[in-house]
Amino acid sequence: MSVREDIKILDATIRDGGLCNNFNFSDEFVTELYKTNVKCGIDYMEFGYKASTKMFNESDFGKWKFCKEEDIRAIVGNNDTDMKIAVMADVGRCDYKTDFLPKAESVIDMVRVACYIHQIPAAIEMIEHFHELGYETTCNIMAVSQVSFEQLQHALDMLTDTSVDVIYLVDSYGSLYPENASELAQIYIYAADKAGKSIGFHAHNNQNLAFANTIDTMSYGVSYLDATVQGIGRGAGNCPVELLLGFLKNPKYKLTAILEFIEKYMIPLKESGVVWGYDLQYFFTGLLNRHPRDAIEFTDNERKDYGKFYESLLETL
Repeated sequence: MSVREDIKILDATIRDGGLCNNFNFSDEFVTELYKTNVKCGIDYMEFGYKASTKMFNESDFGKWKFCKEEDIRAIVGNNDTDMKIAVMADVGRCDYKTDFLPKAESVIDMVRVACYIHQIPAAIEMIEHFHELGYETTCNIMAVSQVSFEQLQHALDMLTDTSVDVIYLVDSYGSLYPENASELAQIYIYAADKAGKSIGFHAHNNQNLAFANTIDTMSYGVSYLDATVQGIGRGAGNCPVELLLGFLKNPKYKLTAILEFIEKYMIPLKESGVVWGYDLQYFFTGLLNRHPRDAIEFTDNERKDYGKFYESLLETL
């Protein structure tokens, strides 16, 4: 079997993992992850959100909620590596017209625009603005497991007529099974191929299927694959990057450095009390195709009454 040159791995450890600790990663942690990703051949490293400092109090979060240019440069310098730098901009939660420099003045390479289906017009406005500034862009449509085929098709038709480079299938609630994920991936790919776009996949692990769904969608032609170290991310977390590196047979990807990073930084992070990963409460919300906010609250309250919690979720369907 030949290597697929179109495959790109994006490490979202700091961005999605930041939802577990309010983005309070030490500079040492982020610097060592950056060096590790370079050693492993990771294609993109997402540093965090470019959130509005007018909407969010900077004292309530770590710096990677805001990804200021000087903070990224303090880690990467001019990023004289083959790995590219990404940030995420949520529709309605960023000041994109004022907070982004032209690409020629920034170390950031890619801006990932995240939106819900009803926010597609606003997302398109942002995408075109970022392209005028010179950035690569993605559009990450969240919660598509709750979207009708007609809505999704209309959104894809709109996006494929824009300058966006990559359109992401996002399993926000961890509710998809491989057959669902692959069916959706084929819908995305059919729309994208006609317009010369690429498709990405971002998985959540509510039903222990993030890795399976990622490699299944890849087999149908998805080329941008999101992952995080040890699957760290909101709630049940994401596809573990170490599993993905172990699966891909491309010699550019190396596994050892990420294992050493886990030993030195991820295990102590978990031992410090930062919580993420599969658990029954996240399984319930994934099974029922629901936002994990109730399961996150269940976790924060250190509850163990799983049966009662499940029945309460059923009552609100």
